[in-house]
Amino acid sequence: MTTETQGAPRTYDVRTYGCQMNVHDSERISGLMEDAGYVRATDADAADVVVFNTCAVRENADNRLYGNLGHLRPTKLKNPGMQIAVGGCLAQKDKGDIVRKAPWVDVVFGTHNIGSLPALLERARHNEEAQVEILESLEVFPSTLPTKRESTYAGWVSISVGCNNTCTFCIVPSLRGREKDRRPGDILAEVRALVAEGVLEVTLLGQNVNSYGVEFGDRLAFGKLLRACGEVDGLERVRFTSPHPKDFTDDVIAAMAETPNVCHSLHMPLQSGSDRVLKAMRRSYRQEKYLGIIEKVRAAMPDAAITTDIIVGFPGETDEDFEQTLEVVRRARFSSAFTFQYSKRPGTPAATMEEQVPKKVVQERYDRLIATLEDITWAENRKLVGEKVEVLVAVGEGRKDERTGRMSGRARDGRLVHFATGDLAPRPGDIVETVITYAAPHHLNADGAPLSHRRTRAGDAFEAGATPKLKGISLGLPTVGVPAPLPPAAEGCSL
Repeated sequence: MTTETQGAPRTYDVRTYGCQMNVHDSERISGLMEDAGYVRATDADAADVVVFNTCAVRENADNRLYGNLGHLRPTKLKNPGMQIAVGGCLAQKDKGDIVRKAPWVDVVFGTHNIGSLPALLERARHNEEAQVEILESLEVFPSTLPTKRESTYAGWVSISVGCNNTCTFCIVPSLRGREKDRRPGDILAEVRALVAEGVLEVTLLGQNVNSYGVEFGDRLAFGKLLRACGEVDGLERVRFTSPHPKDFTDDVIAAMAETPNVCHSLHMPLQSGSDRVLKAMRRSYRQEKYLGIIEKVRAAMPDAAITTDIIVGFPGETDEDFEQTLEVVRRARFSSAFTFQYSKRPGTPAATMEEQVPKKVVQERYDRLIATLEDITWAENRKLVGEKVEVLVAVGEGRKDERTGRMSGRARDGRLVHFATGDLAPRPGDIVETVITYAAPHHLNADGAPLSHRRTRAGDAFEAGATPKLKGISLGLPTVGVPAPLPPAAEGCSL
């Protein structure tokens, strides 16, 4: 297969919407395209192929997609050789409806067959007609695919795909399928491959990371995986997202506290603080269990930064239910939160529930939640003024950095830090130690000269313009039976 036209390779641009899963899938799409001979477009508006990696969870996702497709139609009419592909969750949900609504789209592919994209594009060009291919179950575990990473210093590593939960507000299980777990050795092989390329930080990724191991019968597999990551030489930071409170076990807390490179940051979705609403959501934990997990995490790691997701205005939510959510927020002392006003998602049980909460009421509650959260996050951040933090320098985190003369990055606990560089010249991927001088609700500033600057291989790679591009790790789907045990991990001490 070739993508060359009159000697010049065809160009591509990937446009991503939605969650971390989609961001990581887009890295795979980019890897596939480049393996097929395409090159990334320097001018996204002039790309030969535009790929939309869509989300079906966010509000008005379909309107946003069709609006963007409409904007591209005149460009496509002027350039008949241009191709448009639509993948991701909305493609999995709408299937052939996308081509019926936007007949200028060339390819529609789903969440289970990302690897088919280059062939589908070539087939559409050859046949001069749209190609729609949606599989209902996973064909190849996505991590077998080549991946073009977007960062020299941080990488996503999928440990599972799909979800076995049945939350009434969520359409993900029907679009991503049931949970499929990767073998521990395969995950660690990808982690080591990333570290060999200079990556310092990995985030273990799954719809429900702490149910990892259910498919091969080891309910303690996730804690073992965290400890095994602690044995990877050169890996400085390990994060994970997202756990489900119903599956959270004490061994995971112990692994976090005792494995030096596992960061003391935890994103654990709450959704609601009301037991009645949690039951209606089919979230199989209650307020007491949720707060109990946080209490244990803080006992083991007093410096832990805990973040969450909260939905306001779920069908049937009363003022009393909402006050319960505020009570949990006050007791949990979150360092930040992703907050959402409930909106109907076609295909979910909640969309047909009675007692839909009026928009005006939802907005009023939402405003109160945001005000409460900001008071708490600001107070928690102010506790760090005068404290020394280790910052992994990032790119694109601080929108005002150029104007203020600062650079930005993430502390080990995940907080965003804008810092003055002094006489130093740190690069994205380098490590800086500095002292916090100012706190805001959503970020920290360090305006004094850094205490230290450590140049890293990730910084070297950034300076050289190189990002990791991994061939697919030869994984395959999980096989039947219990996998080989994880390698023993030495006991460490809490950071």
